[in-house]
Amino acid sequence: MANQELIYRITRAIYDRLGTSADERTVEELVTEIYRAVEPALNTNVAAHSAASVGGSFSATTTSEGSASRIIISVFGVDHPGIVAGVAEILSEAQCSIIDINQTVVQGKFAMVIIADASRSQSSIADLKDRLRSEGEKLGVHIYAQREDLFNAMHRI
Repeated sequence: MANQELIYRITRAIYDRLGTSADERTVEELVTEIYRAVEPALNTNVAAHSAASVGGSFSATTTSEGSASRIIISVFGVDHPGIVAGVAEILSEAQCSIIDINQTVVQGKFAMVIIADASRSQSSIADLKDRLRSEGEKLGVHIYAQREDLFNAMHRI
């Protein structure tokens, strides 16, 4: 079973148990905690299977479910100067690299999506999310951030 499928099943089971009105942050934390608990066993099984199927050699590959070290950041609000700079400054301070960014303004409404790599960050994803939310309040916009792997799995629901 691919990691994305496992994350999806864990997420679905949590929503089935807690209901669709469950707090997204709580669900994300539970999915992360459960996945981290079973991931070592998955990696052991994948490594053994891969080594057997390719004559004993094993190399890590990137999977399609996304990365736990990348973050999807969405920003929405009324357009004004400083929004991109405010978000980029937080990412820079946290040693996160912007992998992709797309922003638009439609009739005075601002929307932006950033994919950032947090693998070099000394901050936790939770801390980074809190800092982004706080900055959003200062800027008068809504900022949502989520790990890429959980974002992908949760949006299959």
